[in-house]
Amino acid sequence: MQKILVCDDDKQIVEAISIYLTGEGYQVIKAFDGYDVLKILEKENVDLIILDVMMPGLDGIRTTLKIREKSSIPIIILSAKGEDTDKILGLNIGADDYITKPFNPLEMVARVKSQLRRYTQLGNMNEQSKGEAIYSCGGLVINDDTKEVSVDGELVKLTPIEYNILLLLVRNAGKVFSIDEIYTSIWNEEAIGADNTVAVHIRHIREKIEINSRKPKYLKVVWGVGYKIEKQGKSED
Repeated sequence: MQKILVCDDDKQIVEAISIYLTGEGYQVIKAFDGYDVLKILEKENVDLIILDVMMPGLDGIRTTLKIREKSSIPIIILSAKGEDTDKILGLNIGADDYITKPFNPLEMVARVKSQLRRYTQLGNMNEQSKGEAIYSCGGLVINDDTKEVSVDGELVKLTPIEYNILLLLVRNAGKVFSIDEIYTSIWNEEAIGADNTVAVHIRHIREKIEINSRKPKYLKVVWGVGYKIEKQGKSED
């Protein structure tokens, strides 16, 4: 049974989320501030975290930053604020998805399932595969069996969504993907208002794989069209 850690300083919200998730067959661990979350993670193997942004003590922003120092576990940020700036902030600090209060319980469950599906696929080795599934573009190498990414021999740590976006682009090096195509391929849902979400993850990937993210060698923007991995690693923007 997969474990989901739900943290919000509003106990009624935690209880409500717990009811829906347990009804879907998940085991729910409850927490009410960031310190609780960090303590639980030291003792429990958790598959996903739903984390409120605004909490007393250690808030969701700082908690996410602490978690990302050690783990790529999926994190869904939960907040009463609906502005794009708050959504971007959550993604910037390493969250994988964002849900605004008040939320539709069915949408919340769907997003949980989507994140768990991607994380499980990322973490599992392909036992039936013979040899390694390796994709490379110059010094950028992805081993899809071990789920490792390296640049010029140095390992790069990516979140599950960052990994899946990069794998999509590297496997189709030279092909330009629109924002909507990237979103529907990775999130498996209709791309509505996906621009900021995809752009933030692309920027994170660039910061991790490029020597100079402002003059990228690998991950290029095709203005007005989308993004691609440059086959030859040329120097133009």
